[in-house]
Amino acid sequence: MKFMDVHHGMAGITGDQLKAAHDADLAAQGDEGVRFEQAWADPESGTVYCLSDAPSKEAVQRVHTRTGHPADEIHPVPLHI
Repeated sequence: MKFMDVHHGMAGITGDQLKAAHDADLAAQGDEGVRFEQAWADPESGTVYCLSDAPSKEAVQRVHTRTGHPADEIHPVPLHI
């Protein structure tokens, strides 16, 4: 199933910081059966979004927690085109 997770409080995030966080998730994702697909950030609002394919939202959160940036929200995305 697809999940969109949201991180708040990351005002001023740079492209390099976003890439480093995404790379850390990619390195840890296999242990949980998660596949992170894309990440986006709005440095002004401090909001970061990540799209993944995972067995559960708990698996997504375990990866993010292990890599040091737990998600504030995780939403299932059951319909997509």
